[in-house]
Amino acid sequence: MRLAVYTDYAYHRVGGEIRAERAFAIFLGRLAEQVERLTLIGRLSPDPERARYPVGEDAELVPLPFYPTLAQPLRALPAFARSVGVFWRALDDVDCVWLLGPHPLACCFAIVAAARRRHVVLGVRQDLPAYVRNRHPGRHGFLLAALALEGSYRILARFFAVVVVGPDLARRYRGSRAVLEIAVSLVEETDLVDPRVAGNRAYDGELRLLSVGRIDREKNPLLLADVLARLQAGEREWRLVVCGEGPLREPLEARLAELGLAEQVELRGYVPFGPGLLDVYRESHFLLHISLTEGLPQVLLEAFAGGLPVVATDVGGIADALGDAVRLVPAQDAAATAEALAGLAQDPALRRGLIERGHEHARKRSGTAERRRLVNFLHDCVVGALP
Repeated sequence: MRLAVYTDYAYHRVGGEIRAERAFAIFLGRLAEQVERLTLIGRLSPDPERARYPVGEDAELVPLPFYPTLAQPLRALPAFARSVGVFWRALDDVDCVWLLGPHPLACCFAIVAAARRRHVVLGVRQDLPAYVRNRHPGRHGFLLAALALEGSYRILARFFAVVVVGPDLARRYRGSRAVLEIAVSLVEETDLVDPRVAGNRAYDGELRLLSVGRIDREKNPLLLADVLARLQAGEREWRLVVCGEGPLREPLEARLAELGLAEQVELRGYVPFGPGLLDVYRESHFLLHISLTEGLPQVLLEAFAGGLPVVATDVGGIADALGDAVRLVPAQDAAATAEALAGLAQDPALRRGLIERGHEHARKRSGTAERRRLVNFLHDCVVGALP
């Protein structure tokens, strides 16, 4: 199978190497191991500064004209028009296209690929209206556009198969021709910490609370300061480690300083996925994930692999997908979140249970296993094995 994958990512050419800004590109690049030919389709950025992740030498890139962001539609429209022509020509050497959206170009590409009699599979990684509602509060035009895109994608999904991340999105797209629910996992079985070793981690000194993700509005990072303040008011000593970057870093620093917590926090900036980030997980005691909207975040599987108990907000598909492997708390509730963490700090049996169940999830949802499920589904679409 000759597979092409479109996602609205900025790719980079650095020397002779294709690189990307987000870790999801690692998952995409490794699909080349299981298909005859892999072609990635996306914007080619002129700025290599954020080119963090090598995609792999077995993947080819069809570069689309660059535009900075979809939030500036007038700048994006000329690139859109040229992109359709580039995509049309790329279909000459493709059997199946996997189109990640909802996105205007993904909708156009689906129609173009169908006209060229190529097999089309849609992909959805997050609840777009919820994402826009939290990222751009009060921007009603943005929300209306997101709702229109979501509606368009659901209509297309009645004609094409769809791959979704997490059970919440699987329910939303249950009217599709065929649905596969996956997790985007970058961890492999060799990355897993033995749960017996993790269960014996010492919890009698300073406790390291880890947060991994963008410091952005939809991730709700300012709540970290309020949670830490409540924890510090208890009997234990805590240290917050934040791995991520984003526009709310300075407001987070200001809130921590206001609460007198600056000395108890390490803001490490962006830590790329790899041995360094996996070591950060292994050196911590808990992962705290307090996002306002999610599909099924890959950082939870990374924490499971590192043997960490996880406290997460009950949003998106987390509860359905992970069940009792995480301690769920209401979104935006600092008191309940701090209480859950303090309780785990005092309860070794509860921690060990979370660690063991999380380990089993990470093992079953390894990157190799999820890519194999995805490629088998795509293959079935191509050979007509799906209804």
